[in-house]
This record gives sequence, structure tokens and C-alpha cells, in this order.
Amino acid sequence: MEETKETFTSIGDIARKLDMSQRTIRYYEEIGLLNSIKRVEGGRRIYTDADLRRLKLIKRLKIMGMTLSEMQELEAMWTIEKSNDKVLRRLMEILNSQLSRLDDRIADLNILRNEILEYQNRIKSKIGK
Repeated sequence: MEETKETFTSIGDIARKLDMSQRTIRYYEEIGLLNSIKRVEGGRRIYTDADLRRLKLIKRLKIMGMTLSEMQELEAMWTIEKSNDKVLRRLMEILNSQLSRLDDRIADLNILRNEILEYQNRIKSKIGK
């Protein structure tokens, strides 16, 4: 009998590895972001190394500010087009937009920081009198 090289992991194990709740993983499956889930007898989910990589990517994209709907858009593009080029171009657009929003927030935070420093200086001058 030939051994398979693919390893399977339970939802509990994969949730612990990724510091992600089992409910979140099931939700990603429900909304179509994780659609290759295999099941064994009794309907128990098992996850492959490819599923683990996909979940790591989803987690990374979320950290970078991408919404689940944007991820669903990319997944739909891939399903229809089967073209990495189009998906990657759209991903770049989304990331550029996110960078622009971050730059705006950083500018706003710098303004706020300067206002706080100025206010502190005014307070210090009143305390010192």
C-alpha cells in the first residue's frame, strides 16, 4: 500500500497553530474563502497543508487591512478567470488603496501628536508659574 505525503490536521490543531478560533475557520469556509476542506467519516473536517497556507494568507491580508469582501472578490476573480495575473493586479490595487488610507491616518495622527505636545507645553508653562 502506497503512503500519501499529504498530512491532515484537525480543526483544533490548525486553530491552535494559527491562533485563530475554530468558529473563524468555519466562517471562512462558509463564505467561500476556504473551499477545499475535506471531511472524514462522521463529517469531521480535516485540513491539508494547502489549507494551512491559505489560512495564513487570509490572516496576513487581514492584518494588512484587507476586508473579507475584498478577499471574496479576489477568490471570485480566481474562480472565474483562473489567472494569477488579474488577481495579483487587483490585489495590488487594494493594497495601494490601503497604503493611501494608512498614509492619511499617519498624517492625522502626527497632527494630533503635535497638538498634544503643544497643549502639554502650555500646561507646563502654567504649572511652572
